[in-house]
Amino acid sequence: MDSKNDEALDIIVTNVVATFRTRCHLNLRKIALEGTNVIYKPEMGKVLMKLRKPKITASIWSSGKIICTGATSEEEAKLGARRLARCLQKLGFKVRFSAFRVVNVLAVCSMPFAVHLINFTTNNRPIASYEPELHPAATYRIKNLKATVQVFSTGSLTVTGPNVQNVAAAVEHIYPILYECQKPRCK
Repeated sequence: MDSKNDEALDIIVTNVVATFRTRCHLNLRKIALEGTNVIYKPEMGKVLMKLRKPKITASIWSSGKIICTGATSEEEAKLGARRLARCLQKLGFKVRFSAFRVVNVLAVCSMPFAVHLINFTTNNRPIASYEPELHPAATYRIKNLKATVQVFSTGSLTVTGPNVQNVAAAVEHIYPILYECQKPRCK
């Protein structure tokens, strides 16, 4: 970051997606009838189960694969996944919590300046794309971090990546590039 203009950027994690396996077959009909906060979707072959604390929603398949969404940190995602496993154990399944993995992290961040998107995309043409007819943001992909940054003209960023560290590294990577393309301040 620029030494004369050091400002701490708040990166707010809004969603963490994690998966885990139960290592046993699950009877979806039994979960739907006996479980709490459950929505049964037989046409999709899954059950949605919601927890209030931490606030997460889980998609449960009969194979034992479970996807948890809605957590705001990796620790909260793991805690929610373990609570789901415990709920399934209380319903009578021989659940063993295994193969937990954070798959995706979504975060938002706001730059202290507005960005000139056309300059930004022309300077970074192969990895940045901007189609104003399709979407109001420019997309910037960082291959080595496996992260994607959506840059809006207001300076707002939406960052997706495989974990929180990669998301933070993506914001650090893109800040100097955006600083060069900032809009002049209106008086």
